[in-house]
Amino acid sequence: MKIEDTSKVQFLTISDDRINQRLDNLLIGLIKGLPKTRIYRLLRKGEIRINKKRVKPDYKIQPGDILRLPPIRLDERQPQSVNTDQQSIRLLKRCIIKEKKNWLVLNKPTGFAVHGGSGLNYGIVEALRALFPEWPFLELVHRLDRETSGVLLLAKRRSCLRFMHQQLRERKMHKKYLCVVHGKWPEKLSEIDAALEKVEGRGGERIMQVSETGKPSLTRFRVLARSQNSTLLEVEPVTGRTHQIRIHCASAGFPILGDSKYLMDKNLITKDSKYGVNRLMLHAKSLSFSVDEESPQIQVNAPIDNSFAQVLQQLEFPQTIIERCEQR
Repeated sequence: MKIEDTSKVQFLTISDDRINQRLDNLLIGLIKGLPKTRIYRLLRKGEIRINKKRVKPDYKIQPGDILRLPPIRLDERQPQSVNTDQQSIRLLKRCIIKEKKNWLVLNKPTGFAVHGGSGLNYGIVEALRALFPEWPFLELVHRLDRETSGVLLLAKRRSCLRFMHQQLRERKMHKKYLCVVHGKWPEKLSEIDAALEKVEGRGGERIMQVSETGKPSLTRFRVLARSQNSTLLEVEPVTGRTHQIRIHCASAGFPILGDSKYLMDKNLITKDSKYGVNRLMLHAKSLSFSVDEESPQIQVNAPIDNSFAQVLQQLEFPQTIIERCEQR
């Protein structure tokens, strides 16, 4: 489905691979260069219609739907091109752990945003689209914080994306993380069940906090090792709230090393500096998922990078533990 001429009214038959996609998400991808605010305004005014009827942004595409688009004036400014220098190409290609016809998995480096926005011209997904133009479709299945490293799953077909999103909704996709927290995490603290909600933090930024009025949030923990009054944990988020692992650790009194959002104790910040912590010590270790109804689950593992391993060494964690974390 392609827009031929934005200067006049168009009627487009939506292809079957878009079935069950939200209308607003379809429009954002279809009308490049049109701000989201204008898309929602056109929907509110009824200038964008489905089957000649007004619809809401969350309308789910159905078989045979016909999309009506009004004349649209796009921003004539050319979008900034994605920097695809050879160094970036080599880095991104090295990050690919596994690639199949319909999906691929990256070991995302810390400090890389998965999407452009918030002052960034592009993220990993935009860079990959620019590097591999032969892929007609590429979307994130899930997200990782910019500061978090590790397993990141992307779909190369819309049907695959829909199936994987269904797994996420039904909690059939299983993620495990590694993190290093300040303090001696109690063996008995194997689970934190604390609702979370978004609030406005310092400088107007949005952060999470534990709240009885928040969304149910459950995280499971297992102690792997302790050293220098720090603990290495294996973590399994049962729900998938924003910053869930980070705020659950901090609210229990064991903030993650290098967490600039939720680490408030000046003494612990000084300790981070002492041990050369220059990143968030949170790594998405593994992801288990299915690619269709009939296939068994696949588990993909991402080894920790040098920056994570160096902090473990500085904190004098056993070498056997570090080597285990570095295994794929």
